Amino acid sequence: MSMPNMPKWVDDQGEVVSCTEKIKVMQQNMEELHQLAQDAFEDGLLMGCSETQLRHYFADLVAGLTNPYRR
Repeated sequence: MSMPNMPKWVDDQGEVVSCTEKIKVMQQNMEELHQLAQDAFEDGLLMGCSETQLRHYFADLVAGLTNPYRR
């Protein structure tokens, strides 16, 4: 499965993040995250885990991320 298309990144005020280096870092991070998630998903399936349970857990994992920069 391929990665979803990369969005135009915006800040909390809706302004587009236009710095080329920032966009490049986000692209690299998302590619790495996608590959790691894909590998973990496939490992879970090979070990006999439920696909539905894996997907729910991944969603919960992302939902539980905290923003250490929140003001």
